[in-house]
Amino acid sequence: MSTIIHTGIYGRAAAIATLALSLFGCTVGPDFVPQKPDVPKDWIGTSKAQGAAQPSIVTATPVKAGAWWASFDDPLLTSLIERAAASNLDIRTAALRIAEARAQRQVAGADRWPSVSGNASYMNQRFSEKTAQGSLFGSLGDLGSGSGLAIPSYPNPYDQFQVGFDASWEPDLFGRVRRSVEAADADTQASMEDANDALVSLEGEVARAYIDLRNAQAHREITRDNLDTQREIEDLARLKMRAGLGNDLDVSNAAAQTTATQAQLPLLERQIAVDVNQLSELLAREPGALQAELQGPKAVPPTPPEVPIGLPAELIRRRPDIRAAEARLHAATARVGVAVADLFPRITLDASFGTQAERFPDLANWASRFINIGPSLQLPIFEGGKLRATVRLQSIREKEAAVAYAKTVLHAFHEVENALIAYNTEQSRRQSLQATVAHNRNVLSLARQRYKSGLTAFLDVLDAERTLQQAELSLADSTAAVSTDLVALYKALGGGWETQDIAAIAKLQ
Repeated sequence: MSTIIHTGIYGRAAAIATLALSLFGCTVGPDFVPQKPDVPKDWIGTSKAQGAAQPSIVTATPVKAGAWWASFDDPLLTSLIERAAASNLDIRTAALRIAEARAQRQVAGADRWPSVSGNASYMNQRFSEKTAQGSLFGSLGDLGSGSGLAIPSYPNPYDQFQVGFDASWEPDLFGRVRRSVEAADADTQASMEDANDALVSLEGEVARAYIDLRNAQAHREITRDNLDTQREIEDLARLKMRAGLGNDLDVSNAAAQTTATQAQLPLLERQIAVDVNQLSELLAREPGALQAELQGPKAVPPTPPEVPIGLPAELIRRRPDIRAAEARLHAATARVGVAVADLFPRITLDASFGTQAERFPDLANWASRFINIGPSLQLPIFEGGKLRATVRLQSIREKEAAVAYAKTVLHAFHEVENALIAYNTEQSRRQSLQATVAHNRNVLSLARQRYKSGLTAFLDVLDAERTLQQAELSLADSTAAVSTDLVALYKALGGGWETQDIAAIAKLQ
């Protein structure tokens, strides 16, 4: 390639600009290479679940993107999650952070373009006649008197009007700006994935609070049913005492059991109110706003017959926290390039032009024009090792980001496996508790019959009733735990963020 260098100030500026453009494609620093973490071939918990006789099994079928909560077949739960995603304040904050990252990206990208500014000024200035400068200006006009020379005089004071433009451009010779934009793009992507991760957490929190509410309501119904049974047993003890077949000890024991059960109801009412308020807060509503909607007891949302979780390799691209960690590693890599570029020279092309005159009307005169144009070169020579230390610092931060990425991936795999174990084992526990409740109901029925017939002591009836109550409450807790463990599994799989375009929300902020 040949370059023609013109003479004069304009020619030299054009030559420098041509040279800068010829070097414009150079970008220093490391290029980002996506990590390839070690991924297990299969989930350990999947094979165990497939061989177990359980109502809900986990399979390696690919995960369907979208609303995982629809598998619970509970329209109210679906409505709560959708409303929370649209109104939750944490999600709004996450959307604002996306908008903030986008604005920061525009700031970084603006450095690749020239900057042009206009200016206008008026100045009235007087030099002191007692200074060398003022004395010189005042005596210049007298030097030509009597000699026939026309030496201009300098008025003191004088006016100066000016209108002009300033322009400056720094060619991105070594990719400093391009690396800055690359880092800002990665930061924006990380903010978007953080928002998606917040949405996944929110959906899980709403589902858990809803299941906990239904479990507390189930506890209340079980307690009320047991209270009715205990009152019947207390009445039976009183009848036998009146008939001379019982004693006041049996009556007192029955009454104590009844009042002890009745004392549990206020605690359950409190738990129900707390759960309703927690759901209201997640939906950005005032306390008690959902009371009428949620006060009617309903069953805990049942789990589906089959839960597809896909293969471990799919988790890398689906979980938002892994995607965010990868984006942060990309940004850290790009910032190493920014630090490396600061080691190289920087050329700035500056230009200013306009008109300048002592009288305002003369600004339109062609002779009033002025122009300054030329390049400037900044070359780092000695800065006490600051620039190279910055390169080392950014390189260390890149390694930290790589470690954080590996840690996030490892934690994700463990989280899924732990959720699988919890889901499978809790289903087995629930099956055992279902059989236990059936046996305890039979025991209570036999104990009551034998007590009526005088074949057993009243204490056997009380023990059977207490055992049944505890078994029923444990079964209710296990049923809620199975659904909660499935929510934890869905959350560990990282699904659900596809249902809400948080990036679109960020554009509206």
